[in-house]
Amino acid sequence: MSVTFEVQGRCAILTINRPEARNAVNAAVAAGIEAAIDRIEADDELWVGILTGTPPAFCAGADLKEVQGGTAGGLFTERGGFGGFAARQRTKPFIAAVDGPALAGGTELVLAADLVVATGRSTFGLPEVKRSLVAGAGGLFRLPRKIPENVAMECVLTGDPIPAARAAHFGLVNELVEDDGAVAAALALAERIIANGPLAVRESRRAVLASTHLDDDEAFALSRQAMGTVAGSADLREGVAAFIEKRPPQWTGR
Repeated sequence: MSVTFEVQGRCAILTINRPEARNAVNAAVAAGIEAAIDRIEADDELWVGILTGTPPAFCAGADLKEVQGGTAGGLFTERGGFGGFAARQRTKPFIAAVDGPALAGGTELVLAADLVVATGRSTFGLPEVKRSLVAGAGGLFRLPRKIPENVAMECVLTGDPIPAARAAHFGLVNELVEDDGAVAAALALAERIIANGPLAVRESRRAVLASTHLDDDEAFALSRQAMGTVAGSADLREGVAAFIEKRPPQWTGR
């Protein structure tokens, strides 16, 4: 299965299970995550979700082979957006348990979570510009919400990753833990949440999100506008081809 579902007490653990592809999101992963969230939202006995990936990576983002093959639409679901998660409206809190690289769409999945636990070998980044792509699944507006704007701008414009320790320093990561300990630490954090009144937790989460940030619909519209500028460009095709062929891209600016 591309996404596994495990229940521990009142917590559900969703694991992206494509280690051979560094857990890159394909249509099966997106559909699997959306179905799992449906299950969590519908189950009154489940109060917290954890999203993680089978090591050695959390998620490498979109499966660029599907992008090149013209089937990128399957990476998005109607309600969840990218990976069935990035744009999903939820009532229950989610923790991202990161043990390894979370890059491109992988970082955008992390940013869509409410809390983040990460190991020291984890990295975060939005390398889309290196392939003449635009981070269109929330990264362009969620990253500067989580870390200082100038640091977020550095990540977006250079495409270079930042290590977990730096991400924790700036507040992107709630808890930095030993390698292989992300899920255990996320479960411990979940238990601290589960100890509280579930309705109060959900309403408090909703109020924080509603009062702190720009409306996501408006923010996604800005991201879609940026994506539309590069969609169909020669540089986009070259960036994806260069990645798959493992060679430096030859940009033309067109």
